[in-house]
Amino acid sequence: MAEATSHPDLPAEGSPTQSTRGNTNALRSLAASTTGQLFEWYEWTAYAVFAPYIAAVMFNNENPVSALLATLAVFAVGFLMRPLGGIVFGRVADVKGRKYVLIFTMLMMASASLLIGLLPSYETLGVFASLLLLLCRMVQGFAHGGESATAYSYVAEIAPPHRRGMWGSLVFVAIMGGTVIAYGIGGGITEVLSESAVGEWGWRIPFWLGAVFALFVLYLRAGMEESDVFDKAETVAAADQDSPVVTFSKGRMARAIALVVAMVSGITVAHYTWSSYASTFAITQQDMDSGSAFWAIFASQLVALCTLPLWGLLSDKIGRRPVIYIFAAGTILTTHSLMGMITDEPWTLFVASLIAMTFVAAAGSILSSFMSEAFPTKMRSAGIGFAYSLSVAVFGGSAPYLNAPFIQWDVYWMISAYIIALCVCTVIATALMKETKGGDLHRVGQD
Repeated sequence: MAEATSHPDLPAEGSPTQSTRGNTNALRSLAASTTGQLFEWYEWTAYAVFAPYIAAVMFNNENPVSALLATLAVFAVGFLMRPLGGIVFGRVADVKGRKYVLIFTMLMMASASLLIGLLPSYETLGVFASLLLLLCRMVQGFAHGGESATAYSYVAEIAPPHRRGMWGSLVFVAIMGGTVIAYGIGGGITEVLSESAVGEWGWRIPFWLGAVFALFVLYLRAGMEESDVFDKAETVAAADQDSPVVTFSKGRMARAIALVVAMVSGITVAHYTWSSYASTFAITQQDMDSGSAFWAIFASQLVALCTLPLWGLLSDKIGRRPVIYIFAAGTILTTHSLMGMITDEPWTLFVASLIAMTFVAAAGSILSSFMSEAFPTKMRSAGIGFAYSLSVAVFGGSAPYLNAPFIQWDVYWMISAYIIALCVCTVIATALMKETKGGDLHRVGQD
């Protein structure tokens, strides 16, 4: 693997010979990519929203095999598949192109979602129903890892260099937007239908809707352009085998991956704690009405996601690292107080979650640009796929399950301590990473 070499004929980013992508085709490609991310996160979150109903229909605690599968599903086996999907599809995206992977992962995610909506119940199929559901979640997680990595790379590569932070923020808008839509549809279904109707068939509606949405997304993605940065790298590699595009040595790649894992750790644990666990904490520990808690989280995320493009635009002005520091400092200073302010009153959960998620939005807005600027083109999707998915699986996916024993052991402060410790890791990793605002993606890694 060559160490930071480049082709002399490679055009400078933003030069007259390279499109800045500020045209209609680039905007259409941006819309297709981010709409797909919206769909992916909608489907991913829909499972979490209706997990109790799904578990009641698809598992049987009296059957030891089904109970084991239920346990694996509860611990989000899909998260464990994400790093593998990130590695496999990330590598494919670096070889065959970003568009190819974004279409293929969409097909996988849509097929798994439709199958979940059509699966026979445990009563009909027995333990095989539990197994099929688990396999669907594994497929979703595998596709999700590749989709996220490729989307982060793709949007950063088609963005104008001076607006890469703002364009990249739209990926996280889609992530939070998909979550908000899933919670909104979930709330609507549970209010319109009776409890028994939701348990019998209502929980399948979000997955049917997802399959229809997927057809629209596939139509959009069929018209996407390939990333100009990727195409230029392919052209250079094909034209001159003796002068390859920029790559990293194994040691340098490992360092870049380790830094991204550490940088993302604080962001993802804060995100999942406040988007997935805060409502559970309010309901189970503070006796808040479950419906009120649900809508408080919905409203706070809806407001927070509106700040994402502003944070991305700010990073284009002052740099990526200062925005990460704002997130980390804000989270470290407020987490314990925000957890402590939650009572049985819904407004307390709304205010606490809004403040916390606004800080998360700051960091989330620049993940696409900052991670893409950390890896060279021919290693970008694979690097992001492994580092981001691993960090999310280990720190984000485990957060709700670590918080539960903290509550059981009556050590509430450990929730905040865990978040703060990982935010310190985020600060350290960011300090060791280069400021990359407006950098040339063709020459990432070239000193």
